Amino acid sequence: MAFQRETGKLTLIKVGDLAHRTGKTVRAIHLYEELGLLSPPVRSKGGFRMYSGDGVKRIEWIQKLQDMGFSLTEIKAFLRVWEESATAPEAMATVREIFSDKLHETRETIARLSRLADELAESLSYLERCRSCSPSQGQSECCACENHGSGREVPMLVDGIATKHTTP
Repeated sequence: MAFQRETGKLTLIKVGDLAHRTGKTVRAIHLYEELGLLSPPVRSKGGFRMYSGDGVKRIEWIQKLQDMGFSLTEIKAFLRVWEESATAPEAMATVREIFSDKLHETRETIARLSRLADELAESLSYLERCRSCSPSQGQSECCACENHGSGREVPMLVDGIATKHTTP
């Protein structure tokens, strides 16, 4: 059973329980502390790190930013800029700019991955016709056989395999 201590209205949990609740390792949580991304509110008499529910929220926030492609170093810089902002409007303007840049980058990544998915689908469609080749056909006949229809362009992902490479 998880060790919990009531302090007023605040329920505190040990680092292991926080790790369990968030799906992180204890080492990851310690790293977040070392980087200044997470601070335990108190230590128990036995020296255990004790966290509030805010610890769970902070770790979920860190994970969400990592899912978006932010490194821990970038998250640390993000927090430093936030903390050093002189006013709330300045802080929020910075957050908007960071999120806007990340949204643009994410949309570019999605477009690139969509193009790659289309190329893979086209290559798989082309390769489905290869199932009708006879076992006696050699690799040198790939991409030049009649199974694909005359004049059909070989997808680059397939053609690149069949293209001979020369060693200088």
